[in-house]
Amino acid sequence: MPEPCTSKYFIPLRTSHNINMYIRTHSNYLINRLLSLLILHNKIRSRSKEKDHSEKRIWTRVKAFQQQPHHRGDEFKDVIKGLIKLLMLVIFLGTIFIWILMPTIVYRTKWLNPVMRTEFGTSTYFGAIGLTLFMFMFPIVLMACLGCLYLHLKKQKITNHLVREKVTKGGVLAAMRRPMLVKGPLGIVSATELIFLAMFVALLLWNFFMYLRNAFPNITPESAAKHHQKLWQAKLEAMALRIGLVGNCCLAFLFIPVVRGSSLLPVLGMTSESSIKYHIWLGHLLMPIFTAHGLCFIIYWASMHEISQMVTWSKTEMSNVAGEIALLSGLVMWATTYPSIRRKFFEVFFYTHYLYIVFMLFYVLHVGIAFSFIIFPGFYIFMVDRFLRFLQSRDNIRLSSARVLPSNTVELTFFKTKGLVYNPTSILFVNIPSISKLQWHPFTITSSSNLEAEKLSIVIKSEGKWSTKLYDMLSSSDHIDSSLSVSVEGPYGPASTDFLRHESLVMVCGGSGITPFISIIRNLIAITQTTTCEIPKITLICAFKKSSDISMLDLILPASGLELSSDLNIQIEAFITKEKEPINEETQKIRTLWFKPSLSDQPISAILGPNSWLCLAAILSSSLVIFMIIIGVMTRYYI
Repeated sequence: MPEPCTSKYFIPLRTSHNINMYIRTHSNYLINRLLSLLILHNKIRSRSKEKDHSEKRIWTRVKAFQQQPHHRGDEFKDVIKGLIKLLMLVIFLGTIFIWILMPTIVYRTKWLNPVMRTEFGTSTYFGAIGLTLFMFMFPIVLMACLGCLYLHLKKQKITNHLVREKVTKGGVLAAMRRPMLVKGPLGIVSATELIFLAMFVALLLWNFFMYLRNAFPNITPESAAKHHQKLWQAKLEAMALRIGLVGNCCLAFLFIPVVRGSSLLPVLGMTSESSIKYHIWLGHLLMPIFTAHGLCFIIYWASMHEISQMVTWSKTEMSNVAGEIALLSGLVMWATTYPSIRRKFFEVFFYTHYLYIVFMLFYVLHVGIAFSFIIFPGFYIFMVDRFLRFLQSRDNIRLSSARVLPSNTVELTFFKTKGLVYNPTSILFVNIPSISKLQWHPFTITSSSNLEAEKLSIVIKSEGKWSTKLYDMLSSSDHIDSSLSVSVEGPYGPASTDFLRHESLVMVCGGSGITPFISIIRNLIAITQTTTCEIPKITLICAFKKSSDISMLDLILPASGLELSSDLNIQIEAFITKEKEPINEETQKIRTLWFKPSLSDQPISAILGPNSWLCLAAILSSSLVIFMIIIGVMTRYYI
């Protein structure tokens, strides 16, 4: 916890009978700021009964609820959810088993040729494509649809009576989920993640060595001489091909962690934001493998005096030019991912990642449609998600107001539909065409869908060029009924939260890092107004660089105001770490701008996924059927 530069003032303030604030600073302005906060909170002080009577009422209702028999419908849903997760586990293990079996002789001689190709490889409409479609693509899409059904059933279990469960240490499994490595190239990693990473690397090594073990014994000086090769050249060619096959294992899972509206990640308790590191790991594994694949073939062609093979474009066999274009586009993306480049030139990193379209297009042209279905499932789900996000981002969003804070911070409040719900710590991607038509930036949502049914708020602190332009634009606008064109994607966030499991919550933040905690506090405020449960005691510890940043505490409560329940116990401790410039109190006032919406502006509507899992399952399944029909027609009539 940072210490203040000067502990000239230590002021305990009781802004209501259940909110305490402790501020350490040396700024005279902060005293006036705290007095303003005191007046604000006093205006919305709860008129509820004494806390002791409230607790007695709560525990009376909780005990009555505990004595009620469980509804049979909930028990049936729990059974269905258990069966769905079991089926998803079986499908996943079956997919991994196929990847383990692929490089073996048993796969080709005992199972692939006599069984699978007999059943699926002679289809009139699919041919060889039907085999890879059935074995690799269909199971993953089925898992995604089952995940949608599971999350739909999980979402339906809502009650107005919440009972705190006893929090246990969880034993070995809970310990394995805690961070094990904090510093290093992998980032913050738990023991469970390290184990799965080691297992995946072992899978890659298994594929590589098994491919070579089965290929090299068939390469003899006689067989090499038939193709005018030396022995080492024949082995180099075989090894180059097998390296490419190993890289397909990484590519098959590369896009799954970045599907924002995925149903696979929430089933595991993850979000696309928390799993982005898996995408990074897979990318760092994929590109060296594909680079080695390409270099080995270039060395082989040079040794055979067939360097012209690099510019060969074959319509029936492997297209070398297409593979080289795919590799070059992948290398450009990979080069911009390194921290020194990504942090200094983020826009370069962002825009070059659109080369994934070029990469995937020429990859398919390189290996052929039939073989590309091996790695297509994750990319297919990603493209469906990307299309749905595109549909949402086309609308101009109706903007309600903006609060301009003296801390170079802006709170934007949008209108939303009542059907849009989200959990605390969710994020929203925002695009403002007047600043940049291509840039999309994620911001934490500070509002609660349970507290404000028709409003959604985000907080943007002026840090980079984009946010600085936005702040300057709004801070220099003095007229009312302003207009601002905004497009959004989201919200995206965790499938569930478990804040009520704990007796107390300690939140430590610095500067704009307070925003996810604001969403948690607002959600707990909403819970006190709609349910009968014991709310954890909240301790919020904030560190700000300047006293003007203390104005961000105003955002804990929505601009519309509300009545606080006596069951909510919040203690706020704020620390000012440095103050170099003199305070101009005239510039420290919070200004509110009201926007005049255009007739074409729309409220933020519920995107498929967290707000409609069944619709997402229907879209995934129906789009797969349409895709299969197109592939079948193309195969049947040789298009």
